[in-house]
Amino acid sequence: MNDTIKGIIAQFVDATTSVLQTMAMTEAKAGTPFVKQDASAKGDITGVIGFSNPKGKSRGTMSLTFAAATALGIVSAMIYEEQTEINDAVTDAVGELTNMISGQARKGLVGMGMIFEGAIPSVITGSGHIIRHVSTSAVLAIPFETQYGPLMVEVCFS
Repeated sequence: MNDTIKGIIAQFVDATTSVLQTMAMTEAKAGTPFVKQDASAKGDITGVIGFSNPKGKSRGTMSLTFAAATALGIVSAMIYEEQTEINDAVTDAVGELTNMISGQARKGLVGMGMIFEGAIPSVITGSGHIIRHVSTSAVLAIPFETQYGPLMVEVCFS
């Protein structure tokens, strides 16, 4: 694994752990990153956000996927109100977490000479849903474990 990929992984790990700790008092432990081989989501609810270089030279996407129980636990901690089903409050919170993690990671990427502007996140729900990233290049997946269950961050660039 080259230094650029290691740097990208570090930015998304740091952003994910920091945002979840700050917003939901949730500790997230990163697992071993891997190249994802298919488009299926490894969970029940996903926030997806695109980003692009202001000069149009490159673009990418990031997704944040939760198992339903993980999303419910994290969002409950985040908004101080127990959530028992995937509803508008949960989908809005997943979108906002996706936006915050992407934004913090993109801020860190600037130090690596990678400048991106973010789009508006969207949220996909349902077991077995598909995530379509903007690139045909490799999708880097970073699994995390929390006290509420697993989540997955995926990133790709073109």
